[in-house]
Amino acid sequence: MNRRPFDPRLLRRVPAARRDLAVLAALGGLTALLVVAQATALATLLATAIDGRLHRPALTGFLAAVAARALVSWAQGTVAARAAATVKAALRADLLRAVGRHGPTWVAGRRAGQLATLAGRGLDALDPYFTGYLPQLVLSVTVPAAVLARIVFADWSSALIIALTIPLIPIFGALLGWQAQAATERQWRRLSLLGGHFLDMVAGLPTLRAFGRARAQVDVVRRMADGHREATMRTLRIAFLSALVLELVATLSVALVAVPVGIRLLGGGITLSTALLVLLLTPEAYLPLRVAGSRFHASMEGLAALDEAFTLSATDAPTAPATAGRTAPDGRGEIRFEGVTVAYDRTTALRDVTLTIRPGDRVAIIGPSGAGKSTLLNLLLGFVAPTAGRVTVDGTDLAGADPDAWRREVAWVPQRAHLFAGSLADNIRLGAPDTPDDALAVAVADAALDEVVSALPDGLGTRLGERGHGLSSGQRQRVALARAFLRDAPLVLLDEPTARLDSASEAVVLDATRRLVAGRTALLVAHRPALLADADRILRVEDGRVTELRSTATGPAVPR
Repeated sequence: MNRRPFDPRLLRRVPAARRDLAVLAALGGLTALLVVAQATALATLLATAIDGRLHRPALTGFLAAVAARALVSWAQGTVAARAAATVKAALRADLLRAVGRHGPTWVAGRRAGQLATLAGRGLDALDPYFTGYLPQLVLSVTVPAAVLARIVFADWSSALIIALTIPLIPIFGALLGWQAQAATERQWRRLSLLGGHFLDMVAGLPTLRAFGRARAQVDVVRRMADGHREATMRTLRIAFLSALVLELVATLSVALVAVPVGIRLLGGGITLSTALLVLLLTPEAYLPLRVAGSRFHASMEGLAALDEAFTLSATDAPTAPATAGRTAPDGRGEIRFEGVTVAYDRTTALRDVTLTIRPGDRVAIIGPSGAGKSTLLNLLLGFVAPTAGRVTVDGTDLAGADPDAWRREVAWVPQRAHLFAGSLADNIRLGAPDTPDDALAVAVADAALDEVVSALPDGLGTRLGERGHGLSSGQRQRVALARAFLRDAPLVLLDEPTARLDSASEAVVLDATRRLVAGRTALLVAHRPALLADADRILRVEDGRVTELRSTATGPAVPR
């Protein structure tokens, strides 16, 4: 975790926040000048009041300084809140771009629940950092400097004591902060694990209930929540202790200045107005540091989330060069896998695969589970990048293509079509949101979804639950096929589209699949013989290696 009170990556990664941070620094400098002006006017006002006189210019200056400080304080809060909103929006966008850049494999490796916790609750914890700690950090630099400069001209001996004692506050704060950091890291890890586990439990609730484990998982969540509560309390104990220590150090430091000033005032070694000025300014020199120390602990969870967000969003995918100026190859071109190897942390999915797919080929891919079939499709989708070798389309390396433009050349039907909470029409229009109603109706008919639509209470306007709740597996697959028809892409990728379907649903989906792949290049991951019958070529993937079992163009192929 980053131990610095201000992370310089913030300026590089979120340039939109630079202006707000510059304004915040300027307001901090203005506040320091107003603190000195207010104390000077008040000291003069009190010194003359003791003699029974009212110093009107000093009163006017004091009231003006108080009003100006209130206005500047309001401006600091407004600018800090705007900076927090800007940074959170930018970091959330960066995280979403990282998810899109790396693909679902990267997300699965980090658990969707933990990413969701980071993008939601984690980044929201930046509010105390920007609105509380950061403005105070600026004041802890500007105010002591201004106060010391003023006191040097008024009473250099008091200024010397302040200069020697002020460093004690950040030193003690840093010592306690290191302890608080370890506790905060434990607290954040427990919160991330809790969020991820809770999401897994909710998603798998039917399975847990079927196996009688729902109550046991409730106990697990309760124990994890208790662990997070205990970690939070340990962090708070350190924060309270640090506040006590900082207050004690500041109080003793003020006393070291006040006692000699009082003695010298009684002995006539210093004037009343000077003594009052020193006594009024001295607490102001320590106050910003004390407040910054206490607010730092309140913002440490946000700093942990900020560090993790920077780390994750800066993790480059192997296919993540800048997309500006790049175009995508034509999906009608020839596809070549040239010595492609894909290695994950614990296994190698594909080993030295060399393969050519000609335009218009209908290629069926078979093999045992986990052999690497879906990895072939993920390479073409850009969800996975080759560890070695390259994938080219029409002679263009996909690693150098614009991934978004390339995916518009591809229609994808996964094993489990993900439907979102919304209308059925919006789910079908996912890849083509501006499609007119007549084209939508044609895609629905081509996917054999029209009978399903007619049976729904509001037709295409029917609202679905999360993950398409309200539709059967076969109906969800037909929605995925309708999306592919609407995309009208030259390259079609189907990942076991008939898996987990009964015979009647399988027949309907197969018929729609034949219409979809007609006249297009198609790769079909298949287990059932019905999908193999219409394939021009059959590839077998086993232990990461690809062999060709059948080809209508060349006859039986020799394994390669």
